[in-house]
Amino acid sequence: MVRPDLASSRSLPALLLAALPFLAGQSALAQSAPPPPPVTVSHPLEREIVEWDEYTGQFAAVEYVEVRARVSGYLTQIHFQDGQLVKKGDLLFVIDPRPFQADLDQAQANLERDKAQVVSANLDLARYSELAKKEFAPQQQLEHARATAEGAIATVKADEAAIAQAKLNLEFTHVMAPVGGRISSHQVSIGNLVVGGSTGTLTLLTTIVSLDPIYFTFDMSESDYLGYQRALEKGLMTTAQDSAVPAYVRLADERGWPHEGHVDFIDNQINGGSGTIRARAVFTNPSLLLTPGLFGRIRVPGSEPHQAILIPDSAIVSDQSRKLVMTVAADGTVAAREIRPGPTFEGLRIVRSGLGAADTIVINGLLRARAGTKVTPQAGTIATEAEP
Repeated sequence: MVRPDLASSRSLPALLLAALPFLAGQSALAQSAPPPPPVTVSHPLEREIVEWDEYTGQFAAVEYVEVRARVSGYLTQIHFQDGQLVKKGDLLFVIDPRPFQADLDQAQANLERDKAQVVSANLDLARYSELAKKEFAPQQQLEHARATAEGAIATVKADEAAIAQAKLNLEFTHVMAPVGGRISSHQVSIGNLVVGGSTGTLTLLTTIVSLDPIYFTFDMSESDYLGYQRALEKGLMTTAQDSAVPAYVRLADERGWPHEGHVDFIDNQINGGSGTIRARAVFTNPSLLLTPGLFGRIRVPGSEPHQAILIPDSAIVSDQSRKLVMTVAADGTVAAREIRPGPTFEGLRIVRSGLGAADTIVINGLLRARAGTKVTPQAGTIATEAEP
C-alpha cells in the first residue's frame, strides 16, 4: 500500500512537466502584445486675436442726386458724355435762355420807368409840402402826394426783386452739376420740352453718384447687436463715437480684405420685419473701383484684442450635445475633456472654456484614442490657415 503523501510527491514533477507548454504560451503572448497605438498630439495654440463678424452688404453712394431743371423750356445743349466723371459746377445742360433774357430786359425796363415815377412823386410831395405850409393846398392833397411817393418807392423795390428773380431764372437755364462723381445717361434729348420749377412732376434730366468716399451698408442680426451692446456695457469694446471701429471689405473676386475703412453709423431701431439693424461703413475709393450697387463681404471686430485658445475642428468629438477633446497625460493615458467652443479664427476653433494652453490634446488619430486607455503620443503642431 502506497501512502498518499508519497504518491503526491511522485506526481508533482509530472504536473510541472505538463504545465510547461501552457506557461511558455502565456509568456509568448505577453511578449507579443502590441504597444499602445500612436496618435498625434499637441498643445493648443494660444495667441492674441480679434474675433471678427462677417456680413454681406452693398455699396452705396455718399451723394446721389437726381438732376432736374428749375425752369421750364426747350433743351438746346448737352455738355457731357454719358457715364463720364464730372466735377461740381460743370455745365451739363442748357435750356433755351432767350425767353428768360427777355423777361430780365423787361424787368430792368420796368425798374427804370418806376424810378422816374419816384422822382416825379418826390417832386410833387415837395411842392405840396410848401403849399400846405402856406395853406394854399389842403392837407388831404399833401397826404395823397406822400402816399404816391411811398408807393412809387415800393414799386421800385418790387421791380428790383423781379430783376433778381429774372436773373435767377436766366441762370437756371444753365444746369450745373451739383456734386462731383459719375454721371448717368441723359434722359432727355435736345429739342424736348423740359418741365422745371419747384412743384409738380419735374423732368428728370440725369443722375449723378459720388464715388470717393463710398458707403457700404449691411444688416446685422438682433443677436449680434445685443452681443455688441453687452460688450460695450462691460467695457470690452469701444463705440464708434469713442474711436473709429475698423472695417474691412472684399469683392466677390478678391482674396483677403484689401479695402480698409471704418464703421460710421448704426441705425436707431431694429427692423421689426426682418429682426435686423442697419449699419454703415465708409471707405476711400481713390481708384474708383468700388461702384454703388456692388455686393461684397465686410468684417468688423466682434471683440477687443484678447488671448484665446485655438484648436482644429478635427480634434473635437461630439457626444450628443457635448463637445469633447481627448487629452493625453504624461504616461500616455487618454481622458475626455468637455469644452465650450466658439467661432472659428483663421481655420481654427476658438475654445471659450475647458482647455488650457498647457494641456496636451489628440489632433490626429482620434479613432485610436479611447478614454482610460493608453496611447503612444507623437508630437504635432497646430497652425492657423492663411486668409482665403
